[in-house]
Amino acid sequence: MTLTATLPSTETSTAMGRRMLARAATLCAALVLAACASGPDKSRDGVEARPPSGLSQVPDAEPRIEPIRPGGPNKPYEVLGKDYVPLREDTRFTERGLASWYGKKFHGRRTASGEVYNMYAMTAAHKTMPIPSYARVRNPANGREIIVRVNDRGPFHRGRVIDLSYTAAMRLGVHNGIAPVEVERITHEDIRTGAWRRNGSAPDDATASAGTPAPAPPRATGGEAAPEIAPTAAPAPSERADTAAAQGYWIQLGAFRQREGAVQFQQRVATELEWLSPLLAVFSEPTLFRLQAGPYPSRGEAASAAERVRDALQLVPVIVEKRR
Repeated sequence: MTLTATLPSTETSTAMGRRMLARAATLCAALVLAACASGPDKSRDGVEARPPSGLSQVPDAEPRIEPIRPGGPNKPYEVLGKDYVPLREDTRFTERGLASWYGKKFHGRRTASGEVYNMYAMTAAHKTMPIPSYARVRNPANGREIIVRVNDRGPFHRGRVIDLSYTAAMRLGVHNGIAPVEVERITHEDIRTGAWRRNGSAPDDATASAGTPAPAPPRATGGEAAPEIAPTAAPAPSERADTAAAQGYWIQLGAFRQREGAVQFQQRVATELEWLSPLLAVFSEPTLFRLQAGPYPSRGEAASAAERVRDALQLVPVIVEKRR
């Protein structure tokens, strides 16, 4: 018996192909819409769902003399077709303009200085200020002032002069949007003499003693000679009562019976671990002075930072959770 197969005509095949393509297009469109509706747009910046409480108690960055590298983040650069030439001299300048802030979109990423950005530290980004630098930022609307450590580049929007960390913006009262501010860079001479303090007072005797060593200059890399810095009085550490610490997870690096011991160890850690410097603080208790770094919003982030500290300093940090 002979079997014969009936093949569809050309017109029938074309119609079937069109129907299949239409169904495929409809399916793709449905998948795209489902993907868009599956979660928030992670490209947008903002605040984490559960930021640490007590951020208003995070202290200002404590100015200290840090050498200005001739290269690295202080090289001329281009962004969005515009050229920028960062300052390489220890000069004072002031400016007025708009302040903005950046948060979770960049939290944990590398800054221009190579340090890890922590939106809960007192740091900032500036287009041309030498990195690292310290700056006083004032909100003329409410009279608040803060001191931040500049370790990043930006903001690259017209009219904006500084990009603050979330905590810095919150303490300044500009975290609800952009706002006019006044920015003043703090020079090495200001730090050396204590003139950066509003009351003009010099560091106390415990930190200004002649026997306190000055921070060592960084090692030269890539054939560049490390800039020399003159011996200076050590700046006073950030010191708070333990009950005033911001809620969250802190890394305890040491506990000392004498304040001088905590101060000297803080200087050593700040010199060897620049990325941790903005987070360091000394908490005074009736019988102890504790050097800690934080706050971190989660135990996981604190543990990751503690591991880096352990590898660099050959010590075993302790993670401490502080609650209200």
